Amino acid sequence: MKTRLLCCFLMVISLGLLSACAVRGDPTRPIPADLIVAPQPAKRLMVVLPGRADDLRALQRSGVVEAIQQSWPDTDVLLAELSMPYYLAGSASQRLHDEVIAPARARGYREVWLSGASLGGMGALMYDQAYPGEIDGLVLLAPFLGERAILQEVAAAGGVAGWDAGPAQATSAGTWQHELWRHVQTLSRDPAKARRVWLAYGDSDSLRSAMPLLVPALRPEQVLVRPGGHSWRVWSPAMREVLEAAGRR
Repeated sequence: MKTRLLCCFLMVISLGLLSACAVRGDPTRPIPADLIVAPQPAKRLMVVLPGRADDLRALQRSGVVEAIQQSWPDTDVLLAELSMPYYLAGSASQRLHDEVIAPARARGYREVWLSGASLGGMGALMYDQAYPGEIDGLVLLAPFLGERAILQEVAAAGGVAGWDAGPAQATSAGTWQHELWRHVQTLSRDPAKARRVWLAYGDSDSLRSAMPLLVPALRPEQVLVRPGGHSWRVWSPAMREVLEAAGRR
């Protein structure tokens, strides 16, 4: 028990999330969610995961629902408050699958997309790693991609394509960053998988220094850089542009 608590503590430090707003949420309860029904008969579902300081109310105010349904009016939107305590419990991906994604599939949506900002973008990638083939599209909004050590390791190898990921490891507080980048490398080597992934971030985003390591894994037209910082003022309009571009493919 002490070892697990220590690992959780180290994970919090590595994410830079030792703030009161980062620990909201009770992982002993179902993931709080809000389903916003499409203005047209729905063909698909977009699941939106929060940033580190977001709750459901913040997601509702962010403008992301309006952005999604303006571009894709046949899309239901499900805001899922998958907050830090679920990650610390080691169950974020499984809970997201069991409580959100699998039930959505059972409802018969033609497509299920997953998006997330900052912490949520990291969570979206982790879910895609844990449940390959479950998601039809990913929209990553300035995702958190790990702390400086792993980013420097990937950069020193000349990028993710030349990075030696070594043997696969079980995901834990000590290995999740390494395994996250292993998944990015998988995307870089499989154009069909990478084709499902879109990235958007602001040119003054606090996490922007990590993005050039992710960009080569994606098609250039699937990367949007827009003026602004680490906020929904950038991400919601970028979501609209992403979906408009995806709809033209």
